[in-house]
Amino acid sequence: MSAIATRYVTRRADGRIQCDVCPRECALDDGQRGLCFVRKREGDAIVLDSYGRSSGFCIDPIEKKPLHHFLPGSSVLSFGTAGCNLTCKFCQNWDISKSRSVDTLASEASPESIARTALISGARSVAFTYNDPVIFMEYAMDTADECRALGVKTVAVTAGYIKAEARRDFFSKIDAANVDLKAFTDRFYRTLCGASLDAVKDTLVYLATETDVWLELTTLIIPGHNDDERELRALSAWVREALGPHVPLHFSAFHPDYKMSDVPRTPAATLRRARQIAREEGLAHVYVGNVHDREADTTYCTHCGAAVIERDWFEILAYRADERGRCAQCNTALDGVFDGPVGCHGRKRLRLCCD
Repeated sequence: MSAIATRYVTRRADGRIQCDVCPRECALDDGQRGLCFVRKREGDAIVLDSYGRSSGFCIDPIEKKPLHHFLPGSSVLSFGTAGCNLTCKFCQNWDISKSRSVDTLASEASPESIARTALISGARSVAFTYNDPVIFMEYAMDTADECRALGVKTVAVTAGYIKAEARRDFFSKIDAANVDLKAFTDRFYRTLCGASLDAVKDTLVYLATETDVWLELTTLIIPGHNDDERELRALSAWVREALGPHVPLHFSAFHPDYKMSDVPRTPAATLRRARQIAREEGLAHVYVGNVHDREADTTYCTHCGAAVIERDWFEILAYRADERGRCAQCNTALDGVFDGPVGCHGRKRLRLCCD
């Protein structure tokens, strides 16, 4: 498929064209690429040259995104492209997000074929994931339109590093998002991600207060870098005050990778302590990820305290709610999007082709 021009640009007096998709604002001469690699200047335009091409497609459980309050137990068709607009030294998908080779984009699929494949495969949603959909937003938005026409929902797994105009257009197409809140200091964002915390906070506040997008957050806990109790308390308190106490927060375990292979894995005890802190700060739904912890992966009723959705990793073990997500014990509605019977995807992953 051919490259597609983006309209999110500013033409500078020096002849360069500035990409206005993300706060990085790469200003490009003809032939230059932005830091994300997939956006480049061709003549008088900036184009997305990964449009219609993917690094692969899989059918996943929705809990793997992770989303615990959005169509629980259902299947989601997941795909990504290549490149990223952040420079995270701890990236867990670095072979995709840091790719500088079009060879990574081995699969070709139109938005129409992706939506159709999701429907045929029984997936209730399509997730833009693996690398950040912000940088392939035109491809994602066209796919979201095709999905909506077929009754398939869409999910963005993103770092939220996007400018206001592009943010408004992109998230108008999205039904649910899991946004990485990578830490709660600007120093962490600047030194380990090449980004800014405030820009991400702006996106989160926008999603929580100005859209109907179902929002969940993930913080990857990296030993010695963002696991300080004061930072975790500040992060949790900000989520409660700025986004609301019912926004789910996932604390996920880091494993040594990419440029931080010398940092140890996150101890399970650290994740449990982070969860305890967030709950003490008033958050209703706090989970841990990348470890087996049934208690910390279970959704509890905020009214009666009953264990409504019991999980182990990505698998639902017990489901005690009706089709609208109301607690079987007290009839209180759970926070989230519940539409129809619970799925039973389990832990399996299915790789497929959307050609």
